[in-house]
Amino acid sequence: MSATERIAAAIIGCGVIGVTHARAIRALPGIATVALVDGRRDAAEALAQQIVDSGAERPRVFGDLGELIASGLHCDLVVVATPSGLHVELGVAALEAGMHVVIEKPIDVDVARARKLGAAAARAPHLVCTVISQHRYDAGNRFLARTIADGRLGRVTSAIASVPWWRSQEYYDSGSWRGTWRLDGGGALMNQGVHTVDVLLWMLGRPVTVSADIALLAHEGVEVEDTATASIRFDSGALAVLHATTAAYPGLGTRLQVMGTDGTAIVEDDDLAYLHTASGETAGRDRADHSAAAGIPEIELPELLTETDDFTRGHIRQYLDVLEALATGRPPRVTVDDALLALATVRAVYVSAVTATRVSIDDVLAGRHDDVTAALPD
Repeated sequence: MSATERIAAAIIGCGVIGVTHARAIRALPGIATVALVDGRRDAAEALAQQIVDSGAERPRVFGDLGELIASGLHCDLVVVATPSGLHVELGVAALEAGMHVVIEKPIDVDVARARKLGAAAARAPHLVCTVISQHRYDAGNRFLARTIADGRLGRVTSAIASVPWWRSQEYYDSGSWRGTWRLDGGGALMNQGVHTVDVLLWMLGRPVTVSADIALLAHEGVEVEDTATASIRFDSGALAVLHATTAAYPGLGTRLQVMGTDGTAIVEDDDLAYLHTASGETAGRDRADHSAAAGIPEIELPELLTETDDFTRGHIRQYLDVLEALATGRPPRVTVDDALLALATVRAVYVSAVTATRVSIDDVLAGRHDDVTAALPD
């Protein structure tokens, strides 16, 4: 696809996260939202009006993906922003219709379905298929990843990853799919913590085994956990502690602490907060651009970005990667396999909690635990 061609995008799902994708697309030249798909026509029409109010052309509205495909409207890229349990079904359908795909995290809630998306993407190598993992594009995380890769922390021995957030009862009551195993796929870890899981795996490599507990401690009428803890062993031998909760009033920032034989680094809310190495290298929040300091050119962002919130900035950075992949034919930096591994790790936490055993990630990926019904242990 030529770098000068405008990418025509369709967004499926016009709720909160669909709005985020629409804002990210609006901030970038060379891509435009031409279609909105949602069974709730009022939600689609409301988002269409927001897009018009931002100065863009009004997208067409459809009730489902099949209706969009049947319309003959030219569409290069489909964005899947529905409840998580519907991601793979829609992603596969879009790939089979010849369209590139961007899926909001997680890839899905079911590993078996996620493997089907991987197979569909493998059958269409000319198409881009990626899953939103926008925190890989934040300056602090990129700096830490480069620091680890360069060996400046020595041998990485352990890590602590925490997502101490708060979600009110009203949050879970706001949608019938929220807090369900079928469509939400889990709670604090699957929905809120999966991004931190992804970054942890990016930093430490392939996970091998998981031992975990989950609990529902602060909410009612919810099937899933609001608190999860896990111990993860990596192929390198490193160990990590993972913590995610939506029961930490009033909510604190995410924190990733990585320790090695030659140094320690801490990233808080995706900004580098601390670095100290045996070679005397130190850094903290006073260093404005840690990506540049690591020799990684920061992605140039458009002026319109200043009008968007921090949450949308990460999506914009990942869309820039998608646009470059479309223009050059290279794979996106976040692959389906990356997202599948993050999902398998989350699922391993649930399997471990339910079965009270240490669980192999490879077993989860191979489908040996597909029949384990996620449920809070007694």
